[in-house]
Amino acid sequence: MSTGQDRRIGTGGPVLDGVYYYVMARPAKFSGEDFLDTAVRLVADRGPGAATMAAISSELGAPTGSLYHRFESRDLLLAQAWVRTVREAQTGFVAALGHDDVEQAGFDAALHIPRWCRAHLDGARVLLLYRREDLVERWPEELGAELATLNDSVDDALGSYTARRFGHSRADARRSVVFALVDVPYGAVRRYLVAGQAPPRAVDELVRRTCACILGGEPLTS
Repeated sequence: MSTGQDRRIGTGGPVLDGVYYYVMARPAKFSGEDFLDTAVRLVADRGPGAATMAAISSELGAPTGSLYHRFESRDLLLAQAWVRTVREAQTGFVAALGHDDVEQAGFDAALHIPRWCRAHLDGARVLLLYRREDLVERWPEELGAELATLNDSVDDALGSYTARRFGHSRADARRSVVFALVDVPYGAVRRYLVAGQAPPRAVDELVRRTCACILGGEPLTS
């Protein structure tokens, strides 16, 4: 090859005999989502203490250095898994509240919580690890911006639903809605999640009846 020939291969590399050799960057074998998924499984199967950096790497078959490259500590990794899980759980709740029929919207939203927990038991158990306020205080720089808006979509949906249901969104009406659609179903599933169990379907009917008592309306069947 003649000197000065510019043959570029890949993304970067040495110059040999006037030829630029660019080495292709190797794609990452494991993504951040892979590590979070593995941590969630370990927490659900063996408890939070089992989700060490070494255990996560071993379970996934990834180098420990690759894990530390993405997450500076085990606690921060679990916190990010918690935030991701909260957002996943919120999506269906917000969608349910947007149902055109206001009574159906309320029942669907309240029942979303036990139904989601049954379908995603591993993630549901991760929700027991933290409270948002604890994470804000512990990781203001790493998670502060995300945590500041974490509940915005739910708050907006509850406010809109309250106005639709009662014709106003005064504090007393808002309290009733939050209690019926959030506090009741979360309270109903918590003891099962602590025990590592999915909430039974019988819980749904109890949540539905309680919701009807608080907000009015017939306790519609599924």
